[in-house]
Amino acid sequence: MHLPRLASFALLALAPAALFAGNPLINTVQSADPSAHVWPGDERLWVYASHDEPGTNTHDTMRSYHVFSSTDLVNWTDYGIVFHQNGAPWAAGNMWAIDCVKRGDTYYIVYCAIDRQDGNFHTALATSKLPQGPFRDLGKIEGTAGGQDPSVFIDHDDQPYLYWGGGNKIFAAKLTPDLRAVVPDSKVELTSQLKWCYEGPWVHTYNGKYYLTYPGLFEKKWPERMYYATADGPLGPYTYRGEYIPLFKHSAGTNHGSVVEYKGRWIAFHHGDELSGGNGVSRNLMADWLHYEADGSIRPIVPTAEGVAVGVPPGPSRVTLHLEAENGPASLGTLVGTGVATEKPGFTGEGYVTPFRGPFSGVTVIAQSAMARRARLFIRYSAEADQRNKLMVNYTTYDDPQSPEPGRFERFLSFPSTGGAWAEKDVGVIQLQPGDNPIRLYRSPSTGTGGLLVDHFRLAPVE
Repeated sequence: MHLPRLASFALLALAPAALFAGNPLINTVQSADPSAHVWPGDERLWVYASHDEPGTNTHDTMRSYHVFSSTDLVNWTDYGIVFHQNGAPWAAGNMWAIDCVKRGDTYYIVYCAIDRQDGNFHTALATSKLPQGPFRDLGKIEGTAGGQDPSVFIDHDDQPYLYWGGGNKIFAAKLTPDLRAVVPDSKVELTSQLKWCYEGPWVHTYNGKYYLTYPGLFEKKWPERMYYATADGPLGPYTYRGEYIPLFKHSAGTNHGSVVEYKGRWIAFHHGDELSGGNGVSRNLMADWLHYEADGSIRPIVPTAEGVAVGVPPGPSRVTLHLEAENGPASLGTLVGTGVATEKPGFTGEGYVTPFRGPFSGVTVIAQSAMARRARLFIRYSAEADQRNKLMVNYTTYDDPQSPEPGRFERFLSFPSTGGAWAEKDVGVIQLQPGDNPIRLYRSPSTGTGGLLVDHFRLAPVE
């Protein structure tokens, strides 16, 4: 991914048409390295992605991952921070490319980071029972020193394979069935078989052939283009086939992609830099239709503003941010004086937040945004009796400072009794700022009440 040309950052004021085209696919956060999947028995398309901090011109600030899902390629759900560097004690930074794999009833994200001990990239695992996480760290995969930009491919015989690479080298190996280690003596270097290769390998199959796609540097010059090779087996040998995503109008310094079939059509996911105004380093997800020729070659893609936005209803991408209240520290949020329960049915994630009993008890979630924008906030809750609690957006202290800073929001909210059912409270429109936006709901010591159960926060796009 990584260390292309650096550019001075200037977040430009983009016209509405630029923000609401099919590409950028996700127009609310800066994300890169999309890993796309369709899980068995699930009609949604899932995308696992790295996250670029707005306002930076380096990939060294990457510390978290997001997950997105859609059923029509137009309306998307962003589940916020699903895994953060704080949850990986071994990691020093550089949370770069990511993949996900399902084994049994468990979802594993396969990610990479710099190790605090040896200063090298390693590949690691984190798990969840839900495709959207949050994910909890399992630690490094044994035998993956240098494991930058990982991806996992599960072959038809259920054998998992790990691919990784960076700095003009790409490797592959078998994994043990539990994904925890590279099978001894199975590692192969594919570099000499892959013209212009640099990093980010991904493998899929089509008509019995194994396709390895990867970012590369034509004549060793940035920015990256996307290339592919084919083989008769997952470990090769691979035959170079050509370039399938050339440079385009909004190419970033890097590119990185995945290929997936969804509802009978093939899609190439990748990234560009339109959302940051051509920053080159702060990137956004993109998707374009992929077509195979009769001989199995991939027709070169010319990325378009429309992308794959032809769902129901057809038109621009619409992204709703869904933040589970109970995720707490796993998603960089906090729980104070409360806990997580699962007894009451109908919750949407792993549980819900129990009532706010003591002064200042409550929950904070983090809404990440690429730019200043408005969103309509809804809170899903349950209450046996009328409740009153305080909501604060973009305050970070308890002393309620009066400040003219944009995006700050402070209000007492009444939550009518739901008779014990779940309901949504429409808070109204709030202003998000570039970066992390803390949203804190809590019991004020002066007028707050207890007894509120909180399921999730939902931030819907404002037309």
